[in-house]
Amino acid sequence: MQTLQIQKALKQNGFDPGPLDGVRGASTVAAIMAYQRANGLVVDGVVGPATAARLFDSKPPADVSSLPGQALPWMIGAEDLLGVKEDTSDADNPLIMGWAKTLKISYANDETAWCGLFVAHCIGTNLPNEPRPNSPLSARAWLKFGKATSAQFGAVIVFWRGSPGGWQGHVGFYVGEDDKAYHVLGGNQSNRVSVARMPKGRFLGARWPSQVADPKAGPRWLDAQGALSHNEA
Repeated sequence: MQTLQIQKALKQNGFDPGPLDGVRGASTVAAIMAYQRANGLVVDGVVGPATAARLFDSKPPADVSSLPGQALPWMIGAEDLLGVKEDTSDADNPLIMGWAKTLKISYANDETAWCGLFVAHCIGTNLPNEPRPNSPLSARAWLKFGKATSAQFGAVIVFWRGSPGGWQGHVGFYVGEDDKAYHVLGGNQSNRVSVARMPKGRFLGARWPSQVADPKAGPRWLDAQGALSHNEA
């Protein structure tokens, strides 16, 4: 709902955000930045308090101005995609395939592991100047992304799969944790974008975008609901 309201306000102000679909895609980010540039605001693609006040004529809807995640645009983009799933027939989900096409990543079909593609899309769309790993489809390649951080909201978090010393892995975004698991918003989790509980024993590292100020939130404790994930392929 928050992104849809922003899209409507941009459209009303003469800035085309693309389809009014509630998805924070490249066109919406470009429209936000164009609006900010035209209004003498900091051009960062984030609808923070200053941009929201101008865009909504000093009266932003409560669920826009109070949204904590507005400071983390890649998390807004990730949350907008919850529920997107791969096509389990012989066809492919054109949305997932479109992420690869936009980022110019060679990607055969949505039967190929796409957790890294999901993270690349969320980062690439919402932080277009942030360098991404050379092999973004490889989950473990994200261990070289940005800078090291602790596991906290919005961090890119990487896990081993198969064996700790192998090449397989899984990557997503930290949303919280309990005593046994990290809660991860990621793609290719039960063939869809979802939040899954990843065992802490499989944790390899957490990373933060190099062009974003260091986070200070710390752990976010959540109830241990749902089974642990053991294989995200």
